[in-house]
Amino acid sequence: MNPDLWLPVAALAAGWVDAVVGGGGLIQLPALLIGLPGASPAQILATNKLASICGTTTSSITYARRIRPSLRTVLPLAGAAFAGSAAGAACASLLPAGVFRPLVLVLLVAAGLYTWRRPDLGAVTALRHSGHRHTLAAAGVGVGLGFYDGIFGPGTGAFLVLALVAVLGYAFLEASGTAKIANVATNLGALVVFVPQGAPLWRTGLLMGAANVLGGYLGARTAVARGSRFVRGVLLVVVAALVVRLGWDVLVRR
Repeated sequence: MNPDLWLPVAALAAGWVDAVVGGGGLIQLPALLIGLPGASPAQILATNKLASICGTTTSSITYARRIRPSLRTVLPLAGAAFAGSAAGAACASLLPAGVFRPLVLVLLVAAGLYTWRRPDLGAVTALRHSGHRHTLAAAGVGVGLGFYDGIFGPGTGAFLVLALVAVLGYAFLEASGTAKIANVATNLGALVVFVPQGAPLWRTGLLMGAANVLGGYLGARTAVARGSRFVRGVLLVVVAALVVRLGWDVLVRR
């Protein structure tokens, strides 16, 4: 089947998942690997970022209109995420992804169990820090996960949501909206490095990006309508899927 026909379908589904809680790369990256078997890793990563930024921009605008994320969190988080992602993308060819997989797998299992065992976690916003400590915590989350997204990537959106809930004290819905803005910054940071290298496959990326926009819009509206409990449930499903995928890579494929 022509990849131009089914890659946009995968991008639409990825945009919906990404808008609700992050983790759309679980769908979009494997689809690109299957649909573009002759592409280099840099082309796959860059094309994924190009498609993703279309959807994350749309979903972040939808969230901003409906839940109005706090600028005192968004600005340091997104700024640090942009810088971290650019640095990670610049290092992407230097460090093998296999270095990250075992560590990320352990972190995902711990995060999933932590969320599952605390059903009241993220039900309401109760910020844990104020003033400069809040700013520093947001920037720390941004630069760390931005670097991870630039150099490796899977599950960044879900990690952002979990960090905003567990570290800063946001409810899942507000965390998801804030994470989308940071995701725009991480995608842009990576593209700043990839575009001058000529890595993105523009036709495929923009075609998938158009579908990702629709998925992002529908996902953000669904999350806002269903609330934090729904976002938490989707998060646990995405984390479980990430554990299965990375567990296969670490324990079986090696």
